[in-house]
Amino acid sequence: MEAPAAPRNPAETELIVNSPEQMRELGRRLAKVLRAGDLVMLSGELGAGKTTLTRGLGEGLGVRGAVTSPTFVIARVHPSLGDGPPLVHVDAYRLGGGLDEMEDLDLDVSLSDSVIVVEWGEGKVEELTDERLQVRIHRAVGDTTDEVRHVTVTGLGERWAAADLSVLAA
Repeated sequence: MEAPAAPRNPAETELIVNSPEQMRELGRRLAKVLRAGDLVMLSGELGAGKTTLTRGLGEGLGVRGAVTSPTFVIARVHPSLGDGPPLVHVDAYRLGGGLDEMEDLDLDVSLSDSVIVVEWGEGKVEELTDERLQVRIHRAVGDTTDEVRHVTVTGLGERWAAADLSVLAA
């Protein structure tokens, strides 16, 4: 994994990910900076690596169950195997948005006690909190292997104001 340019601010970092395993490793590193109550919004085209990143995040958080795309069930809760927070993995593609709709999913956890990862969440779940991580994943233009991704991680809100996300490029 490479960091292509100096970040514009400490709460943003840009990375180049060259393989699915590197995307999974990025998720494992991201888990180290997250805590209960954090919201991570993932955006990127179909097949960009959102679920692969979340799989690594689940590994890093030490949660139970295989992390797979929640497309058809909309949300999955992965309880912690230790004393860490559970992972709530949401596919918001078919959701209208908002806290009420998230609560209507009957998740058996408190959202404030969990790490919440929302795929396709832009324009739908921002009202959950002003403090969130936005992860944008783009395929590299001209990539003949279809594996190179440009990833931008941006921390929004007071929670992330002093965070140095460049640690994700390790």
